[in-house]
Amino acid sequence: MKLDIFNHIFPKQYYERMLKAIPNATGMNKRVRDIPAIVDLDARFRTMDMFDDYAQIICMPSPPIETMGPPGVCVELTKIANDGMAELVQKYPERFPAFVASVPMSDPKAMLTEATRAIKELGAVGVQVFSNVLGKPLTAPETMPLFDLMAKYDLPIWLHPARGAGFPDYQTEEKSHYEIWWTFGWPYETSVAMAHIVFSGLFDKYPDLKIITHHMGAMIPYFEGRVGPGWDQIGTRSDEGYDRILKKRPLDYFRLFYADTALFGAWEATKCGLKFFGADRVLFASDAPFDPEKGTMFTRTTIEIIDRLDISPEERVKIYEGNARRLMKLKS
Repeated sequence: MKLDIFNHIFPKQYYERMLKAIPNATGMNKRVRDIPAIVDLDARFRTMDMFDDYAQIICMPSPPIETMGPPGVCVELTKIANDGMAELVQKYPERFPAFVASVPMSDPKAMLTEATRAIKELGAVGVQVFSNVLGKPLTAPETMPLFDLMAKYDLPIWLHPARGAGFPDYQTEEKSHYEIWWTFGWPYETSVAMAHIVFSGLFDKYPDLKIITHHMGAMIPYFEGRVGPGWDQIGTRSDEGYDRILKKRPLDYFRLFYADTALFGAWEATKCGLKFFGADRVLFASDAPFDPEKGTMFTRTTIEIIDRLDISPEERVKIYEGNARRLMKLKS
């Protein structure tokens, strides 16, 4: 089976409540509403039927729920989202074998309560977080307990980038132009979040912590030289002393992340990421339905690439479904 582990959907009840909360959407929230398959199940099933033996692990799309309003609104929307996802899994188990829970990151207490409810009561196979929480790092003291909780449950964390045009590329500008905030900003955001996780010592505390990075680990595989010998050298000169805090080289920790294949049909980038992380830590994902064809292109091109890779049949099975089933504790 081809088990697509990182694609996005709005449960109908969440979508309707979101429209009331933000009737005049702008930015990313406006853009995601223009894709029929993001909420229309008939449209989604038509695209899914184009691929043999194919199913989706579903999660919420951008933007992060905590950007939708104050903490109370965020908690309400998160519960609606998770209830709606659980209902989709229950009604269409062949299409959606499992879902990834959202958590209200702007309310640290509710964050843990909802993550626990989603996993224990609704059957979520993990949680999705974004690369920052309203501008704060994921490793801020108030949100660090989520990592403790997920280590306890031994379930994965999906790491999705988040950044908008309001984050300028130069200090003299008020916004990011030409969609640079997305094209280059999102990979940078993911890489920064990964670095904070590494240097916080989380992998020393939880060596088996499971974090799935969107878009094949972002910048990390391509910048292996800077992450490896580069950081080895500059770490000895840092006034933060991180070379004395970590038990291993920074590069060794970055290899402990998992990565998905959602690279928009990029052949060389897929090979680069697979070489860096290895077949045991790469999972099939398309990022559907966010593509020029509104749901089919990235799935099709990603499958074509995985089928072309010079790997063993056993490794291909791992990428398509084996690693996902192992991490999420899904039955074969």
